[in-house]
Amino acid sequence: MLVRAAARRLAPALVRTRGNFHPQSVFQLTDPPNPRWNYGDGASAQWLDPTIPRKEFDFSSLSSRDTYKILTSAIVPRPIAFVSTLASDGVPNLAPFSYFSMVGHIPPLLSVSFSLSQKRLKHTRENIVATKEFTVNIISEAFAEAANCTAAEAPAEVDEWILSGLTMTPSTLVKPACVLESAVSLECELYFLKDLSAPDSEVVTATLAVGLIKKAHVHESVLDAEGAAIDPAKLRPLARLGGLTYTRLLEGFDIERTSWKAARPAYEKLLNGLGSKKNFPNPSSGDPE
Repeated sequence: MLVRAAARRLAPALVRTRGNFHPQSVFQLTDPPNPRWNYGDGASAQWLDPTIPRKEFDFSSLSSRDTYKILTSAIVPRPIAFVSTLASDGVPNLAPFSYFSMVGHIPPLLSVSFSLSQKRLKHTRENIVATKEFTVNIISEAFAEAANCTAAEAPAEVDEWILSGLTMTPSTLVKPACVLESAVSLECELYFLKDLSAPDSEVVTATLAVGLIKKAHVHESVLDAEGAAIDPAKLRPLARLGGLTYTRLLEGFDIERTSWKAARPAYEKLLNGLGSKKNFPNPSSGDPE
């Protein structure tokens, strides 16, 4: 108990400790957390103290600010859509959004969502609604600060490209420009857009936009040896954590995909050990995600 209390006292100081940024640090592969893990082993370490209770957050009574804090710090890391759009009058806009994900590859789709305020419009959303086009540009370490500054809630007439110092490069299928400094840029056409409200309200508080990826532009320097995929060590992408914190990709590990054919004997053995039996479906290869 004394050790745990001491750790709690030290935790805030550890969080505030900052080191220098090390640009020479690059992504590398490591062994998985437990290379000797077997079916049924569960967690590889007792990392949660079972004597510490779980705190409940009831979103039906939680403020929007507190909801934001808990969700954006829990669902991490989040990739960032660095979105380039044009207003209907031709004014360019550039802004980052961490409510962003890949939706699927057949057809190739991505999603970007916008939290809306009743007092201020999201220019990116308004531009996508008006023109049905946008580009998404992956943010790398080298222009983290430049990308971050475009999140300022500037007036609609402000050109964030000037503020950031980043460079426009023409797209080929859509009108909004790509970011020259981005090693990966995706030209998108609006696939569908859905305004969202709380279950008990008609007030629109968020918008989900799904984009059809028409074309990708990938700098050859970040491609892997086969030229068919992107090497994370070369891309050096950024992601968002909670609050003001970004993170970068420095370690990863490979784990072989589990097939039901390989797992079934272990499952039957584990199930028999529990004293029950069950009929099993035919083995399948599993989903490709």
